[in-house]
Amino acid sequence: MNCAGRCERGSVTAFVAVVATALVMVAGMAYDGGQVIAAQTRARSDAAKAARAGAQEIDITALRADGATVLDPARAEAAALAYLDQVDTTGTVTVDGSEVTVTVTVIQPMHILPVPDRTVVATETATAEDTP
Repeated sequence: MNCAGRCERGSVTAFVAVVATALVMVAGMAYDGGQVIAAQTRARSDAAKAARAGAQEIDITALRADGATVLDPARAEAAALAYLDQVDTTGTVTVDGSEVTVTVTVIQPMHILPVPDRTVVATETATAEDTP
């Protein structure tokens, strides 16, 4: 049987399929990886801003009575939660003395990479302190 250049027919197709798959995976790592980093940055930023919003809520009665800047825990928690609601983010708020700690969770779905659960959870915590 004389091949005359036809014996390797289809070998380029297999090569192209492997290279195309590799290129899609690299593109997926770049795109989905960027989305995960953006989600972590958003979680960190939202947590810090919510903590600062809560730390600004001082007890006006104590301030007027003796000039002390004391954090109002109920208003601090409400302000931090209101900020999280405003930016459409879920999280928890803890007020301990003069510290407001906010933990934010952002769920980032994967669009290209074939990971098992197709989502990544970014959780960040920030603390702000009301200092006189």
